[in-house]
Amino acid sequence: MIKYLKEPAKNVPIDGVFDICVVGGSCTGLFAAVRAARLGAKVAIIEKQNCFGGVATNGLVNVWHSLYDIKGEKQIIGGLTYEVIERLKKRKAVENIGGKKTGNFILNTEELKIELDELAKEADLKVYFHAFFVAPYIEDGKLKAIFIETKSGRKAIMARMFIDATGDGDLCTSIGVPYTLPDKKQPPTTCAKIYGLHKLDRNEFTDLIVKHHEEFQLEKDWGWGGRIPDLSEITFHAETHVFNVNCTEADDLTFSEIEGRRQVRAYMDIIRRYRPDINPVLVSLSSYIGIRETRHLSCAYRLTEEDILYGKRFDDAIANGTYPVDIHHEDKKGITFKRLDGSQEYSVRGEPSVISRWRDDDGYTPFYQIPYRCLIPNTSFDNVLACGRMIDADKGAYGAIRVMVNLNQTGEAAGVAAFLAIKDNLSVKNISTEKLRNTLKEGGSIII
Repeated sequence: MIKYLKEPAKNVPIDGVFDICVVGGSCTGLFAAVRAARLGAKVAIIEKQNCFGGVATNGLVNVWHSLYDIKGEKQIIGGLTYEVIERLKKRKAVENIGGKKTGNFILNTEELKIELDELAKEADLKVYFHAFFVAPYIEDGKLKAIFIETKSGRKAIMARMFIDATGDGDLCTSIGVPYTLPDKKQPPTTCAKIYGLHKLDRNEFTDLIVKHHEEFQLEKDWGWGGRIPDLSEITFHAETHVFNVNCTEADDLTFSEIEGRRQVRAYMDIIRRYRPDINPVLVSLSSYIGIRETRHLSCAYRLTEEDILYGKRFDDAIANGTYPVDIHHEDKKGITFKRLDGSQEYSVRGEPSVISRWRDDDGYTPFYQIPYRCLIPNTSFDNVLACGRMIDADKGAYGAIRVMVNLNQTGEAAGVAAFLAIKDNLSVKNISTEKLRNTLKEGGSIII
């Protein structure tokens, strides 16, 4: 039996010529596009789903972490993350947990979808939804265009600059950017919104899962959940993981989607059987499993766990954060936090947390930074940037920077950097990082 078919050659229509093309419409990708467009660039953005927002909207994860340092003394995150929070407040679609500066924000992610649409319209972006990146078009050693597959068929998008915000580094790896794929990846989670579980105490919920998980083919595992603004009877849940999968492989990704949904039903069935008075009702499932980790691109700088924990300062810093090193283990169940105050915690559902200190002294780190160099892929192409979870970071650093409030900032930096490279006729590798930082600041980012 033959193993391959040859796809016939064909002419592909050019659908548009742009200054910048962003591949991936998460908040990170959209923020890259918006920041570039606000500076005057003509921008296209490609998104395979039906809306912007990525893990926040399609994945249902409705938490954005604190915008302040760990003491709550200094705001360290601004830009479009802060702007969107302020916009959502007008519709009571965001809430600060506890009302503290160090508190996290919970979002109504359905309202977030519409707000992100508004951002895109205001910036006059050319939006391609239900569009899949297919391949790069390289001519004379230069990346000139990309091919995408849409409902209308295959199209070519030409641009002077390209930003890979795909999460898995699909564009960058297609042009040969080296990458690593960890043997032990942080496993993905299928999230859900459920009616009725608000009536069940969290500790009792945990006890039921611990006691009956094997009966329903679940791991002991670790999970979390929370509220949705102004919606007291429906709660958000991220209770399980799909272990030992590589979500850059089609078969593994398919298995993960099916298994993740089965797990949601399984823990709901535990409640149905052992607390029938609760009668939980499944309201919605994520349309795309929440992938925590796949490829890490090789870039001009690899951020390290030591950089994070000790708050190394960079003269090309473009993002700040306080979220702790957070490792969802694949080789053992549970989760480990290393916090900037020097404490460490290992937790497994139903067991006492193991508390210790990773730091020998009593010092603490108020916040950490991400340098622009982490966004510059190691490639001969001078018109490509990366932003989002595939930027260059080791295991520990990645555990901290992977959350949305951090990665949103990398998107903004990529968008501004791409604009400056066009404006000054430079490679993305050679732009002035001083000018980049100043332009980010002028656009509302907090640059330290």
